Amino acid sequence: MNDAIIKTNFNFPGQSNYYKGKVRDVYTIEDRLILMIVTDRISAFDIVLPKGIPYKGQVLNQIASKALDDTADILPNWKISMPDPMVTAGRLCEPIMVEMVIRGYLSGHAWREYKKGKRQLCGETLPEGMKENEKFPKPIITPTTKATSGHDVDISKKDIIETGLVNEKDYDEIENYTKKLFERGQKIAREKGLILVDTKYEFGKSEDKIYLIDEIHTPDSSRYFYADQYEYRLNNNLPQKQLSKEFVREWLIEKGFKGEKGQNVPEMSDEFIKKVSDRYIELYELITGEKFKKIKSEDITKRIEENCIKFLK
Repeated sequence: MNDAIIKTNFNFPGQSNYYKGKVRDVYTIEDRLILMIVTDRISAFDIVLPKGIPYKGQVLNQIASKALDDTADILPNWKISMPDPMVTAGRLCEPIMVEMVIRGYLSGHAWREYKKGKRQLCGETLPEGMKENEKFPKPIITPTTKATSGHDVDISKKDIIETGLVNEKDYDEIENYTKKLFERGQKIAREKGLILVDTKYEFGKSEDKIYLIDEIHTPDSSRYFYADQYEYRLNNNLPQKQLSKEFVREWLIEKGFKGEKGQNVPEMSDEFIKKVSDRYIELYELITGEKFKKIKSEDITKRIEENCIKFLK
């Protein structure tokens, strides 16, 4: 359980900037390219947990890389190459400062808000009398602000435009892309016996053109249910078997942790870490239809560095 990469500290040729996200370490090269290294860190409730999950970075990076290729006909994306199983190299874009969350079902955060009695979410009216994990009449878009640290905050389309976070023309464009991407993602999931429940997309601009950026359709950014069990579990008020990070959040909640002030992260046992790793690998194999190949290295950090330098040459 010690072969997880939770930090990097590279100095690449032409490196002009470095940014450490919750999971990704992003190296900017000559202010025109980025090397996005997907570490094995795992976050929940906007807090990075103390231990990494082996192969999680490889899983996320390879799913996202394939998903970007599978949606490139809808709009251009930032990806140029995948020089290492844990790295994507791509175009540097100026991020649009909202995350476009789209939901097909009443699950996760939306359900937690609904259970509190809320019937408005990001300007969207939620129908009365719904149960957890029930399908919406049509998908709803519930954007959040893109926080550089701390919690992302729910926001409506009206507030996004009025506060100038995104102009109306660009917002309409990314809203349209969000619907098309979700439709494609749901179709691909259906073909593999899964339901893409909800997800988020991030967009950026380069030379005044909109690009899809970051990861898409991974278990960190998306929630999946098993299609064959969905109706039975819904009708019998059973929890859905899901492939997403939600089960990690649920485990933390059971242990009394919700990311609130004064709370301590519960001990992550080797057994729990292996279980999480296995779930990520399971999703990879289901969503891609391919056997996951564990890329083992004596020194993963050295392998990443060598592959990135080779790409930059």
